[in-house]
Amino acid sequence: MFWRFFSLLFLLSFGAALGYFWGGAKTALTAWASLLSGALLAGLLWWLLDALRGLRVVSWLRQGDLDRAPQTIGLWGEVVDRTRRLLRERERALLASEQRLKDFLLAIQASPNGVMLLDDQTQIEWCNQTAAAQLGINTERDLMQRIGNLVRDPVFMAYMSTPEPCEPVVIAGRDDREGHPVRIFVQRHRYGEGKQLLITRDVTALEQAEAMRRDFVANVSHEIRTPLTVLSGFVETLQTLPLSAHEQQRYLALMATQAHRMQSLVEDLLTLSRLEGSPNPGYQSNLSVSQLLRFCQQEAQALSSLLDAQGTPQSLTFSADPSLSDAVLLGEPRELQSALSNLVSNAVRYTPAGGHIDVKAQVLPDASLRFAVQDTGPGIAAEHVPRLTERFYRVDRSRSRESGGTGLGLAIVKHVMQRHGGHLSIQSVQGQGSCFTLTLPPARWRQHAA
Repeated sequence: MFWRFFSLLFLLSFGAALGYFWGGAKTALTAWASLLSGALLAGLLWWLLDALRGLRVVSWLRQGDLDRAPQTIGLWGEVVDRTRRLLRERERALLASEQRLKDFLLAIQASPNGVMLLDDQTQIEWCNQTAAAQLGINTERDLMQRIGNLVRDPVFMAYMSTPEPCEPVVIAGRDDREGHPVRIFVQRHRYGEGKQLLITRDVTALEQAEAMRRDFVANVSHEIRTPLTVLSGFVETLQTLPLSAHEQQRYLALMATQAHRMQSLVEDLLTLSRLEGSPNPGYQSNLSVSQLLRFCQQEAQALSSLLDAQGTPQSLTFSADPSLSDAVLLGEPRELQSALSNLVSNAVRYTPAGGHIDVKAQVLPDASLRFAVQDTGPGIAAEHVPRLTERFYRVDRSRSRESGGTGLGLAIVKHVMQRHGGHLSIQSVQGQGSCFTLTLPPARWRQHAA
């Protein structure tokens, strides 16, 4: 401001001096006229120059290019400097705001939940890829389309037609089909002026877990109620009817069978609970492969002779690669023994008299160790094979109860293999027999005991 006043005063003085010298000073009146004329001309020139600088500044402001700011001094120079500083701060603030928005949208895109923004006409303003995949929407093609025209599920349409958001609903997902259910949780919230926020989440696993829990409780209740009913009936019979000693012994034997069945069920349930709730076994303990096969062979022979006391005996073959003569398994011996013993016992129970059971241990080309239990039993239909490791799943319930099974054996084997980094595989052809295979990784066995 000082420079502006000083430049104007200087130019007026200079103009007045020039006017005085050029106009002459014959009289006092002409001298003053010359001074005023020169000062007015100088002031007009100063105003024109100042207006020119102002026009340059205005033109620059209209263009908005910070890198092409005019070079000027004085008040307009101060205006340019301050304006440029304010514009740069505003630009930085806008860039920071845009970056925050991008980060926020990227975070929503990475969310496992679906997010969709609807305007006051329920048209899609924005949605992340999760919501698009779950509801079958194209994020580019379907923008500004009504959500009701894209998702035609009756439950969803009824939910969106209610004036106020209510309890969330669960609808069928885009990939839902028979044998492969997909369930999507949907909840909406209002915000702004009539806009809505839709939250979606895939709850298929949760619903399946809840269904498995209900089935598990129902199966356990059923499995325990049946022997309890039998025991209660026999106890009442023994208490109310006069029975001979032979009849009493017969009833007590049946009661002991049912009690043993309940005891086996409870033990298997406790085993499953222990397997699921404990950390994976380490590598300190070991079990000899030869000892494991010998134990399972003795157990199988005893069970086979018990089941086929009056029929043609089963043929049992146990073999191992010569390189496994001194090999040991690294892990929990009791679990590993239980897994193989379970498969061998099942083979003995389901193979008819005169059938053949072959148990073989061998090293695979990738250094994994495989135990295969092959039988010549009735085999299993292909539709049952994927579900054999489910708890309480039985192909033939009556046959399983006759053989004394609890329906938890293969579930226990599966968990034991998972805890040791291995896996259980099942191959079966109905009418030709089955082959159950346990495969342990190279880290779970070695050639010689330490």
